[in-house]
Amino acid sequence: MYILQCADGSLYVGSTLDLSRRVEEHQFGEGSAYTAVRLPVALLYSEEYDRVEDAFRREKQVQGWGRAKRLALVAGDIGAVSRLGKKRFT
Repeated sequence: MYILQCADGSLYVGSTLDLSRRVEEHQFGEGSAYTAVRLPVALLYSEEYDRVEDAFRREKQVQGWGRAKRLALVAGDIGAVSRLGKKRFT
């Protein structure tokens, strides 16, 4: 599971079997439609899992979080991660 920061400051959450290859794909506009129009991207954070299912589950969990909670994870502020609520849509 990984978190990228796009050129516009937005955060993108994904998962992959090969992080280096996937980040390179994002940089060349091949990673996803979302990142392709927000280049360049920078890898901010990653976690490794033994099972693809676990990485995908974590990806979906973090995708449901708001920006502040994602950035707290990137910063390693576990206290803030647990305090911050779910993503709110307006």
